[in-house]
Amino acid sequence: MSTAQDLINAKALTEMRQARFASRNRVNKIALTLSLAAMAFGVFWLVWILWETLRLGIGGLALATFTEMTPPPNEAGGIANAIFGSFVMVMLATFVGTPIGIMAGIYLAEYNPKGWLASVTRFVNDILLSAPSIVIGLFVYAVVVAYFKTFSGLAGALALALIVIPVVIRTTENMLQLVPPGLREAAYALGTPKWKVIISITLRAARAGVVTGILLAVARIAGETAPLLFTALNNQFWTADVSQPMASLPVTIFKFAMSPYENWQQLAWAGVFLITVAVLALNILARVLTRNKH
Repeated sequence: MSTAQDLINAKALTEMRQARFASRNRVNKIALTLSLAAMAFGVFWLVWILWETLRLGIGGLALATFTEMTPPPNEAGGIANAIFGSFVMVMLATFVGTPIGIMAGIYLAEYNPKGWLASVTRFVNDILLSAPSIVIGLFVYAVVVAYFKTFSGLAGALALALIVIPVVIRTTENMLQLVPPGLREAAYALGTPKWKVIISITLRAARAGVVTGILLAVARIAGETAPLLFTALNNQFWTADVSQPMASLPVTIFKFAMSPYENWQQLAWAGVFLITVAVLALNILARVLTRNKH
């Protein structure tokens, strides 16, 4: 009698487990289907955007695009001055923001990771990371442009540098925290000074991640428009004087894309294509560096 009851209980338990497994399997299939649908939805729009950028952007590319200045309406020309202006301001912003971001990240990770100053710095850094770029542009406009009473490439580079700094700070701090403590302890045991441990051990071990953060910051500022509208403004002519208004690709794209003139719209699409290719190349390079790191 007891054996029969045990068999009945075992059979009921087995059926219960099978029902639970079937229920979990259905939920898993539903979740997987929804995830794949969401991915397909996002990839569809991404591919469409990239296809339109490729189709219309290549159509606007020509030798004159890289050799001539931005033209008047319905006349031939290019965006050489905008390409040069964007390159100058992005490079200046990178050279200004990168050392500041790296040094601040080193301080947060190595010198004072739990102090009140580090907590305040992280809080302010989080605010800068999430702040709209137009707010940074307005700030630089009020502090620099309004004070000197002129738009300039330097003001544009400063606005972009304020976007670079928090990204580099966060990346540097996170990468240094991933370095095993044993490396530091081994260096300290040999009598190595702290500054030399940071330069020769921890920073070298984290260099791939730090460089990746810098590249991602450059990719972000390459397409920023709002800060440059309030700082560098624009310039229809070639200029290397960073104390004067300077053209840039994002602002030129914004201006030309909103116009009714066909030649301007073609140049706008060419600029979009160039920025997309540049940002894509930087992201691929960042991925390669991260892969080599691991």
